[in-house]
Amino acid sequence: MLVKLDDSITEIEPSFKIGIIHYTKIIVTSSPQMLKGRLQLFQEQLFFEMDDKPVNDFAGIKEWRALWKKFGADPNRYRPSMEAMYRRIAKQNYITPMHSAVDLNNFFSMQYEIPMGIYDVAKIQGETNITIGTEETTYVGLNGRDNTLKNIITLQDEAGPYGSPFVDSARTAVTEDTTEALQIVFLRPSLKIEESKKLLESMASMFTQIHGGDFKTNILDTNFHTSKGEL
Repeated sequence: MLVKLDDSITEIEPSFKIGIIHYTKIIVTSSPQMLKGRLQLFQEQLFFEMDDKPVNDFAGIKEWRALWKKFGADPNRYRPSMEAMYRRIAKQNYITPMHSAVDLNNFFSMQYEIPMGIYDVAKIQGETNITIGTEETTYVGLNGRDNTLKNIITLQDEAGPYGSPFVDSARTAVTEDTTEALQIVFLRPSLKIEESKKLLESMASMFTQIHGGDFKTNILDTNFHTSKGEL
């Protein structure tokens, strides 16, 4: 895997950083009952917490909304993915289980209040460049709609854009046939490098406890964005 972070992002936000986890030899299945239970319990607890705490007051959501505005996007129209999940939960429209990889990815995203994506490596063509979308940056998303990603961070391979902290494309979606996956963790800019490394290791360890296989992690930031993030 080869992932690069474009200069345009760190010029706007010097503390921007991306976590990368590359999984190999994994087995994706229907989620075990333990994971389904944790996902349901977390959402129920979050629902009651939001009785007293507005969605925009959660630290991670607040930080990512501010970052959204820095890049020129409207967070009230195109919400970061974890904020969209929080707003669903506030209406008791809970996230239903899909399969083990997506369910655990959603759990991490909600728990740490950050956008995250997971992609089937077999469907990614060539190297990935993380950059800022334009009016021409479009794809059919997992929401079933054509999405334009102007001023939104996007993942792009040789075939075009395939992911973002807003909504991911259907083209690179992980399924129960996936054996190699790329997980992109849109870390909070305020999180220190050492804390970020520990977070990635913790996520990857839990992921492989459920899915088996191996993993490698990396972080792209201002100190590493001009070099290749190779895994």
